[in-house]
Amino acid sequence: MTIIIYLNDITSIMKQTLFFFFFTQILISQNQWLLKSINEEPIFDTKQLFYGERMPNIVVAVDGTIVASFGKTEFVVRRSEDGGNTWGPIIKVSEGINGGGLTVDEQSGDIIAFVEVEHPPSKLNTFRSNDNGKSWTLNQIKIIPDKNGKIPSMHMNEHGITLQKGKYKGRLIRPSRYYNAKNSSERKSLYKSKNMWEGQYTNAIYSDDGGYTWYVSNPFPANGTGEAAIIELNDGSLYYNSRRHYYNDGNNHRMRLIASSINGGENWENIYISNTLPDGPKNSDYGLMGGLDRIPYAEQDILIFSNVDSDNERKNGMIWISFDSGKTWPLRKSIDRGKFKYSSIAVGRDNTPSEGFIYILYEFGDFKNNYAGAKIAKFNMSWILEGKEIDKYIK
Repeated sequence: MTIIIYLNDITSIMKQTLFFFFFTQILISQNQWLLKSINEEPIFDTKQLFYGERMPNIVVAVDGTIVASFGKTEFVVRRSEDGGNTWGPIIKVSEGINGGGLTVDEQSGDIIAFVEVEHPPSKLNTFRSNDNGKSWTLNQIKIIPDKNGKIPSMHMNEHGITLQKGKYKGRLIRPSRYYNAKNSSERKSLYKSKNMWEGQYTNAIYSDDGGYTWYVSNPFPANGTGEAAIIELNDGSLYYNSRRHYYNDGNNHRMRLIASSINGGENWENIYISNTLPDGPKNSDYGLMGGLDRIPYAEQDILIFSNVDSDNERKNGMIWISFDSGKTWPLRKSIDRGKFKYSSIAVGRDNTPSEGFIYILYEFGDFKNNYAGAKIAKFNMSWILEGKEIDKYIK
């Protein structure tokens, strides 16, 4: 009897040990991106990828290839297969203006690009790559108008995402915007008109068939908005972060507007104004497109946002880090103290050369020189933390 009890005890201990081992391995595999990013030596590097032009967007393909897109008169991309150390030549995809919203379909691996013929509102062409950005083919899509019969412009938003949680898993979604103008010519004539900006609003388009048919969300609950970013949080809700070009409600218009969705981006609610994240220079009502992404971590939502921290012009590009789904932003760091305009953020993928790295593609230069082009910044969490213990911020 004593021997049997002893053997039973050993069996119980072995089961507990095996459970703890496998549970630990699961946690490590789920969080290996962050573990690598904080445990390696601090890395920060920048290089120029594009010259002249405007409109940056960046994603990481399913195989870890970094795909950077750019262009105001023609849509072009560059690729890196080694984590951003080296970059291939410029690939011209099409004439037209980069509409942002570059979207990786996590199920098929395809990348979808949105290109408008001229500054919108204008004709939209979409292109699809099934080889991680090496080649692109014209891809006809259908956009179902919103409840008001409106079809939005794609210009100029952060990249799209594939939803990973719950009922809407597999859905593609990207931010979009409705211009209160019929075409590009009317937009130009109304550019300084209060009526155009008052009637403009941001929203999103989403697809449940791999990006061939798209539906338009209900409007973001604030007019004068446009150029936004969307991420999915651990609980399956969506976090929406928007620029604002115009305001008439008495609120602090020089900070970012935030809202959320619990139905896969069909509706936006719980709007509030960030008390931390700036929307362009502090002396301007006009805002500035910012970058946004989620850093891989299983236990909580770590977000990274980019914009400028400046009193009077588009300069001093910064990043802000949140460890609580965007409620607070305790860490910030300068990326480039010079001219800094539109920016886009992408986070690397596990088990690829991009693992542990964050990438920001951003405009620099000034209007007088038609912009100098775009730089890519590559860095890790070790560089952001500057020796601070990550345990101070994560559970």
